[in-house]
Amino acid sequence: AGVRAGRPYRIAVTRFADEPPARREGTAVVAVAPGAGVAELFAAEGVLLADGTEDAVLAAVLAAGTGAAVVLPGRAELTAPADAAAARAREAGVEVAVVPTRSPVQGLAAVAVHDEGRRFGDDVIAMAEAAAATRWGEVFPATRDALTMAGPCKAGDVLGLVDGEVVIVGGELALVAGELLERMLSGGGELVTLVLAAAEAALAERLERQVARDHFGVEVSVH
Repeated sequence: AGVRAGRPYRIAVTRFADEPPARREGTAVVAVAPGAGVAELFAAEGVLLADGTEDAVLAAVLAAGTGAAVVLPGRAELTAPADAAAARAREAGVEVAVVPTRSPVQGLAAVAVHDEGRRFGDDVIAMAEAAAATRWGEVFPATRDALTMAGPCKAGDVLGLVDGEVVIVGGELALVAGELLERMLSGGGELVTLVLAAAEAALAERLERQVARDHFGVEVSVH
């Protein structure tokens, strides 16, 4: 028919098997390399999980089958592979944003406000704001002698960190955890999220009593 009408031009041949699959509406959330216990919390909220490699993050984003995705690195050193995976996913036609979370609890805060019904950009902003507003601390034993921002420590000492910086060096886990929590709440707050090992139920109860006694109206969530 084209030949009869004149000289055909701008001819294109498309092999449908090579076309990318159609993507469903909605936004997927991918958490990068959370610890086993925290991974269960993310999975319960419908969050996809990936290890810390660029290829794994990309695979999780593409496997979601959505037109948009939010990636939560969870640690500062995982932001770079997350960014690289996001760039590759955009080339494949997926709208991707990386919310630069530095702690799993920041990721949980972001997930708590995630709403697929919102416009993608607005949802990303809400998740980023929730993560940024979440102060986070950690308590664990030192593995070696070192000089910290809070002074020298020896292997076996208990370290209390806020936003990645050592602020307390002590001898007992419960005392350091209590002091760390008090320091964090001195700047205000409405919710404390405690993520502990299963064997630390007694510590969780102790910290809950501390908050109830000294900070009326502050809610405590224990995992």
